[in-house]
Amino acid sequence: IEAQRPISASDLIEELGLPKPTVHRLLKELEEEGILQREPVNKRYLPGVRSQALAFGLATHKVLGAPRHAILQTLSDEIGETCNCTMLDGDSIIYFDRVETNWPFRVQLPVGTHLPLHCTASGKLFLAYMNSTQRKRLITAAPLARHTEKTITDPDLLLENLKQVKEDGIGVDNEENLAGMVAIAVPVMNSKKEICFTIAVHAPKIRKSLEELRQYIPSLKRAAAAMTSNYCNSDES
Repeated sequence: IEAQRPISASDLIEELGLPKPTVHRLLKELEEEGILQREPVNKRYLPGVRSQALAFGLATHKVLGAPRHAILQTLSDEIGETCNCTMLDGDSIIYFDRVETNWPFRVQLPVGTHLPLHCTASGKLFLAYMNSTQRKRLITAAPLARHTEKTITDPDLLLENLKQVKEDGIGVDNEENLAGMVAIAVPVMNSKKEICFTIAVHAPKIRKSLEELRQYIPSLKRAAAAMTSNYCNSDES
């Protein structure tokens, strides 16, 4: 079963057609093994720590990820800046592939680095394409941390910003996470128009302005389309 939101035991019983005691027993076993975990309030089920580790391990596997890394390398060579791929990990994004620029002035954010959703180009894309309930929960669960003078910390303003992100299909970080750094991200979508992961480029503003990075949006989208063909075109059976 595939779900883009936390799922309840009742949902699983209906979807799988199994007896209620059987589903509850399986869920308990999966929770004990760390495959699933429950939300503290409504008790719906989410991927557990072991599932998240497995997903990250598959995403970073050098052989499985070789075509993706080659596409990312070509993109980085064209733009002359660091490019990365990120996936959603709870209430943050995590880098699972990255090609560094050769410039001496750069920000070191290795594979495995977590960054916030509300002030990163990729994070905004994940928020923008979420269902409204999940998006609002993540934005309002705790105060939005201010990382720079340009970080959007007002939930209502962020929600308005995310409407534009969804409309454009482009995530933008205008010095919102790190002062002096700008970034642009595009989604890698599957056939259901859901985000598999994102591709982003970031650069010091003294080297490339945000408007200069915007000129590479067609290149980013071509790379995203190539990655969709390699990784996100599963059969809808």
